[in-house]
Amino acid sequence: MPSFRLRPLLGALALLLAAPLAHVAPARAQMSQEQAFQRGRAVNLARMRGEMINGGLGVYRPAICMYERSGGNCLVRSDAEGLLFRFYGGVPGWAQLGQPPTVETEILIAPDGRSVLSVLYNGPPRTQPGV
Repeated sequence: MPSFRLRPLLGALALLLAAPLAHVAPARAQMSQEQAFQRGRAVNLARMRGEMINGGLGVYRPAICMYERSGGNCLVRSDAEGLLFRFYGGVPGWAQLGQPPTVETEILIAPDGRSVLSVLYNGPPRTQPGV
């Protein structure tokens, strides 16, 4: 039986020998740098279209998730058909003041993030956030 002084050394040796065997493949869900760039471009385009069709920044502000580079929880779907964003909005300061949104917008952006394919909905909220 090895002495207590050798146990840490044997443990370290075992880890060194096992390390090459523990190769872990990268996660397939990670997006490429180009995909991340396209998503950022898409969320900016969707946010700007939402601002424009709702009267501009003087009277309308989209949900905070539309200012996140990835679209946060406003990004509903991302596939070969495009990126679908669904977000709420309201008067400037509505979210910070805890007021309910007055507008819900749903916009489909091209997969490359360069064009608006369709504004699917823009009107009164069909549901409230978190519901």
